Amino acid sequence: MKYHVAHIETSFRAEWQADVFEQQLFDLGFDTIDAGDCYIPSELWSANSTKIEKFISETEGATLKSVEACPDENWNAVWESSHPVQELALGIRIVPHCAFGAGHHETTSMMTEALQKADLAGKAVLDHGTGTGVLAIFAKRLGAAHVTAVDIDEKSVENAKENAELNAEEIEVLLNHTVPKGQYDLILANIHRNVLISNMDAYAAHTKPGGELWLSGFYEDDCPILKTTAESHGFCLSDIHASNEWRMLQFVRQ
Repeated sequence: MKYHVAHIETSFRAEWQADVFEQQLFDLGFDTIDAGDCYIPSELWSANSTKIEKFISETEGATLKSVEACPDENWNAVWESSHPVQELALGIRIVPHCAFGAGHHETTSMMTEALQKADLAGKAVLDHGTGTGVLAIFAKRLGAAHVTAVDIDEKSVENAKENAELNAEEIEVLLNHTVPKGQYDLILANIHRNVLISNMDAYAAHTKPGGELWLSGFYEDDCPILKTTAESHGFCLSDIHASNEWRMLQFVRQ
């Protein structure tokens, strides 16, 4: 997949403003943000560049300095050179290629902490939007019988496979734009709010009765619409986790 990188300079007065701005960039199609370097698939940039440029110009405290195309292999090499292997709980090691979710971000850590308290023995788990594969690897190490990891990005799929091998965990990793067929005891989805909402039909169809759906990757203000959407698809809220402005919701399939 080819990418464009937007160099954005920010000077927000409060940390929450930076968090909101970052989330809005994700909603516009950016999938990796590293300091002021924001990466977006080239096809999305071509389709939405006018809208994105207008949004940034109208955001107080943000300035778009430049945008350039970058060869896939080059931007990955530059990014990875400054991101060494991440050491996580349970002896898990993650090499974070250009994919969100090495394990330390609040949205990911809430998931991994909840996984370590859950009984996964013998269960079928789906990690939708796997990124580096970190959640899938945690689930398998904690006793899940079968773990499927899915992502729409070829680099993420490659990265997840490498990390599964690095940790000696057998995980099925798929390149897929939709939730794969099957019935799961637990579906994990640490993605942007709009993606979660658009996939709720699939989550409901592929979660076993009594199974669970765990959602992360959003702010407190996003919780009401996610809760309403999930409940309309037969899920019941069982728990809420918070880490700064970020939230994680756990649901049970009725």
